[in-house]
Amino acid sequence: MKRKVLWLFLSFLIALTLVAWSCDGKQTGEQEEERESKIAFTSDRDGNWDIYVMNADGSGQRRLTNNPAWDWYPSWSPDGEKIVFDTNRHGGPNFEIYVMNADGTGQTRLTNDPEWDSSPRWSPDGEKIVFFRSDIASNAEIYTMNADGSGQRRLTNNPAWDCHPSWSPDGTKIVFDSQRDSNHEIYVINADGTGQTRLTNNSESDVSPCWSPDGTKIVFYSQRDGNHEIYIMNADGTGQTRLTDNPADDMCPSWSPDGEMIVFSSDRDGNHEIYIMNSDGTEQTRLTDNPAYDVVPSWSPFITE
Repeated sequence: MKRKVLWLFLSFLIALTLVAWSCDGKQTGEQEEERESKIAFTSDRDGNWDIYVMNADGSGQRRLTNNPAWDWYPSWSPDGEKIVFDTNRHGGPNFEIYVMNADGTGQTRLTNDPEWDSSPRWSPDGEKIVFFRSDIASNAEIYTMNADGSGQRRLTNNPAWDCHPSWSPDGTKIVFDSQRDSNHEIYVINADGTGQTRLTNNSESDVSPCWSPDGTKIVFYSQRDGNHEIYIMNADGTGQTRLTDNPADDMCPSWSPDGEMIVFSSDRDGNHEIYIMNSDGTEQTRLTDNPAYDVVPSWSPFITE
């Protein structure tokens, strides 16, 4: 009798476990179905450069900023709720860095400097923003600041141009391109500015590096084959591989949140449009199609709708 009762009890526990697994699986599946990502980009389709957003398949293209100035280089916060960008809406040749909500509301100025502040990128924990500051004429350096604009700190210090920084996914390193060796090459530094290491070395410029979500790869574009093409390499600079191959300019790559795809801009169809491709360079697909320029795309993290 005791054995029978024990078996019934164990059967009940097994049944509960199976039900829990089933519910968990259903919930996970539903969450994955709801997870969506979006792509922010810059376009002059309405007469001046503004920030736009669209779904990852190119649908739902929508304008986020609207003023006669230039709004450039959008970058998503890790939670997908905000976008940081640079703009010259305050007049003069210099750009400042702003942040806004993902729907375009709440546009707020973060920097206020007589020099050019550009190419902002969020840290993985959302607490800091890396960018470059330039005197426009001769020099640019990498800076970081808190997400509210406070605590601005210079990380690099040399007479060359250090530009287009991007955080590693663990937040310990920053990759950027620099003109300190006559042409732009890709370097990496620790998040405090120490340990500067060169990753690329060739006679043509390698620029705009972007770290993969898993931290193992860096995508960038290069002019080493006569025109701008998208390349990928290991995080230590080895295994440099060309992903695009056409006579047009392919530029400004950014990873999808799962690391399986890369978004970039290309003028292969007469003017710059936004394209996506698999991370191995296959299945290159056009997302935007209009006579204006669509450039500098940035892929959001997954957002649960």
